[in-house]
Amino acid sequence: PPLGLPGEPRQRSSAPPFPQPSVPPVTEAVARRALLRFVASRCCYGSRAAGELVIRELRPRVAYRYRLETFNESRLSEWAFEPFTKLGASRPPGDVPPDPWDVEVGAPPLFQGQTRRCRVPRSALVRKCHRCHGHGRSKCGACHGAGRMRCVTCKGSRRRLKQQQRCQLCSGTGRSRCSTCSGRGSKTCATCQGEKKLQHFRQLVITWKNNVFEFVSEHHLNFPGELLSRVSGENVFKDENVLVYPIVGFPEPAISLASRRAIAAHSTAFATSSRILRQRQTVEQIPITEVHYQYSGKPYLYYIYGLENEVYALDYPQRYCCGYAI
Repeated sequence: PPLGLPGEPRQRSSAPPFPQPSVPPVTEAVARRALLRFVASRCCYGSRAAGELVIRELRPRVAYRYRLETFNESRLSEWAFEPFTKLGASRPPGDVPPDPWDVEVGAPPLFQGQTRRCRVPRSALVRKCHRCHGHGRSKCGACHGAGRMRCVTCKGSRRRLKQQQRCQLCSGTGRSRCSTCSGRGSKTCATCQGEKKLQHFRQLVITWKNNVFEFVSEHHLNFPGELLSRVSGENVFKDENVLVYPIVGFPEPAISLASRRAIAAHSTAFATSSRILRQRQTVEQIPITEVHYQYSGKPYLYYIYGLENEVYALDYPQRYCCGYAI
């Protein structure tokens, strides 16, 4: 498939400057409010320690999150059919349908996945229905074409079991008319709907997908890194084009390395089997603050992370389990 959209520039863009962060530092008041909010959300955490602790030091840290989005389009052509009801709708002899990638289909908004089906022009062929062999009717599956079935009242015994009288529903024959086919032994073919013919055509299945790669830089703290993927940070870099190029000269070398590897991996995975419509790469700076505090003469530590000021406090001093302090 062709790469990118026609007429789109594919030149290497110059490396933009990396702005300095503008996230305000966490103050003691903010740190205490964040901890109180965290404690209130935990059923087994007491709030007294959060209100009485003494904050000794606030150490600001930072982590970077790199994200690459590759918005691609893939096409699959498959045969489909429908009852043939329009005369003259079949493909004229010698008329060749277009290649799947030559069919014009409007794309959805960028970076929004979607699947769409459409008919390939000039691909229709009319054939006799394979289910009923062109008769328009098929054998009834309930009575197997007999038109009659065992009586549901007397169960074929011809008499009502308790009264030992002749069954009135089947008139003593033990069999009654099939209710599925009304006694005809056949019913309208469900495949061609009685039209006897089917129109086969090529159906184009188009899938747009936004493929995302994400990497969070190491922060070397006693802190679960997966928590950082759930919060937002300040955007310090954004690059969007048909094809983006690896980031060069970023202050954190791991981000430049992740960018180079992600772009190469997406190119290998999507460029040969689909069409890449757009790529976007961003870098966010996620603030982290180490809060060193003291409670009852013992030192403790918790973390505040993300623009939402989420809290991670593994060794919070006032915890309970089944009513007992831990």
